[in-house]
Amino acid sequence: MHSMRAMLPVIVVHGGAGHIPKERAELSCAGVKEAARGGYGILRAGGSAMDAVVETVTILENNPAYNAGRGSALNVKGGVEMDAIVMDGRTLASGAVSAVRRVANPVQLARLVMDKTNHLCLTAEGASQFARAMGIPEVPEESLITDYARMRWKKNLAPDANPVECQMGKMGTVGAVAVDAEGNIACATSTGGMINQMEGRVGDTPCIGCGGYADNKTGAVSPTGHGEAIMKVTLSRLILFHMEQGRSAEEASDLGLAYMKERVQGLGGVVTVDPKGVWAARFSSLQMAWAAVQSEQLHYGLYVGEHFTESAHEPS
Repeated sequence: MHSMRAMLPVIVVHGGAGHIPKERAELSCAGVKEAARGGYGILRAGGSAMDAVVETVTILENNPAYNAGRGSALNVKGGVEMDAIVMDGRTLASGAVSAVRRVANPVQLARLVMDKTNHLCLTAEGASQFARAMGIPEVPEESLITDYARMRWKKNLAPDANPVECQMGKMGTVGAVAVDAEGNIACATSTGGMINQMEGRVGDTPCIGCGGYADNKTGAVSPTGHGEAIMKVTLSRLILFHMEQGRSAEEASDLGLAYMKERVQGLGGVVTVDPKGVWAARFSSLQMAWAAVQSEQLHYGLYVGEHFTESAHEPS
């Protein structure tokens, strides 16, 4: 049995729930492993859980294989509107942005909302004004749009398109949870939203308790899946409620996901961690690319029941 010290630090990452076409599944697995290693590097050097989750999600936003940052899904008008959240379990401080445009890394803007304002969430044009005030460079929208995202958007505009099938073909939201060596907990989540969503649609990601929650007393959750379903059951907070009742990270995650499926027919997945560094990556969807690093071991998987390990130091 590990002593409590040996369990910390830990980071757990997801690259979105859904159904991933084969050719993209490998990219997705490689990406979450790389991101988990990046975040763990910060923790190993004594960095904070917050710094680690922001770095991890930044790496995923910069990777065009995911629906966040570069590679975001396109809204009904063919534009990119992104959401992100961060939360600090020590103080319950949180920052979020919704429907933000022309920013390469929404998670970093969310962090600034937490650190530099008295607000929890800034939206749309207000978020853009804040980004400019903070000196964050505006990037051309084109730089965030991949050929894959445009192809899926076009396909979904067809009158006979099956929207559910089209949603599932795109990797979802990205996120991470971490506990640092000091025992502080944090979460971060970022998304490009749903394919062909209405302009101005806000999903679960920037909503505290839905798209993420972190509390040093209980743990942290970052989810992915159908945003409207996640919001209806406030999934992140629901899972932490079960942990407060004494359930393990894994049991609590399964209970929350089962309730969401049964009550609102929603599929999704989560990465969850408790204050001792016990973690879980659970999902009700067909797939969810995930990775975790703890005690110099990298864990990862894509399908239900899959759990591979390798040294955290091997090049991916």
